[in-house]
Amino acid sequence: MTQPVILVSNTAWYLYNFRRGTLAELVAKGHRVVALAPPDRYADKLVEELGVEFVPLRLDGKGTGPVGEARSLLALWSLLRRLRPGFVFNFTVKANIYSGLVCRLLRIPYANNVSGLGTAFLYDTWLYRRVRSLYAFANRRAERVFFQNEEDLGTFQATGLLKDTPTVLLPGSGMDTVRFPFSALPSEGPFTFVMVARLIGDKGVREYVAAAAQVARRHRDVRFLLIGPQGVSNSSAIPPDEVARWREAGVVEYLGEQDDVRPFIAESHVLVLPSYREGMPRTVLEAASMGRPAIVTDVPGCRQAVVNGETGWLCEVKSAESLAACMQDCLALSPETLASAGQAARRRIEAEFDERLVVRAALDCLEGACP
Repeated sequence: MTQPVILVSNTAWYLYNFRRGTLAELVAKGHRVVALAPPDRYADKLVEELGVEFVPLRLDGKGTGPVGEARSLLALWSLLRRLRPGFVFNFTVKANIYSGLVCRLLRIPYANNVSGLGTAFLYDTWLYRRVRSLYAFANRRAERVFFQNEEDLGTFQATGLLKDTPTVLLPGSGMDTVRFPFSALPSEGPFTFVMVARLIGDKGVREYVAAAAQVARRHRDVRFLLIGPQGVSNSSAIPPDEVARWREAGVVEYLGEQDDVRPFIAESHVLVLPSYREGMPRTVLEAASMGRPAIVTDVPGCRQAVVNGETGWLCEVKSAESLAACMQDCLALSPETLASAGQAARRRIEAEFDERLVVRAALDCLEGACP
């Protein structure tokens, strides 16, 4: 194909961390690959490490003002008309909608990737109902819409957001089991919980902090790590002064954003993700690949990421008390039982979540649309 293949997202961070395998394979097959996203410090990594072209995009992930959103649409229109892509893969909600709309109007073949339903499906306001209507319009001319769990797919079908658009169910964004190798649980040091997520309310960060405070009152020697970027472009982003108060309280160790989370997973015993809803949570898969069980909320996406009682445990959504109870239960487990759960998590990743399945699905879509 002489025309470029474009991947659109609301952050370069997302493309680098979650779609690296797909980008690398497209480049390896001789495609000209362009990443289109708001610039951040991962933009250079896309270029230097993966050989991808990067084009900055004006797109505010948490913006809702009509002027700003119109500018985002016009920016996408201008860039896609200029780049004249042969195919576009869209990722994250706003990119799916806006780039999907532009691609449909310009008659560019495209695919949308639903990696979670996002805030627009958590709240039923006039604005979010309009967002869902636009989502439906953007999906209906897509070559494919990829989903990461059956419940999200069912929601789209039941609410008319797909019509006859072909769909594919994927094992999340896939897992590179070589890059995230199995490691034994720590044999020394305190029991450690870790949460890896953007600092937004919808990820359940506040519940994690509150649950940690409850557990710490009974177990002074337990560590609670929190890793992830502040100031993200999301309507439920947690303000810096709130994070500062957590640091002052001293229960949770906030380590900021980390380029490589593997050392922190390796020094932990259990990953925690009390999210309100997910597509297929990448951090849970990363931890499982390294032999770590997880506590997650009993919501779509999260509950598919673990086998309750075997590779992890479910707690109630938006309940710090339920999360704290699960954490207490983990502390009561024998080292052998905890290690067995981690080993089962790794085996499940190897059997069901191999990254090659995701890469192959993208290539099949591309080759079918652009033989």
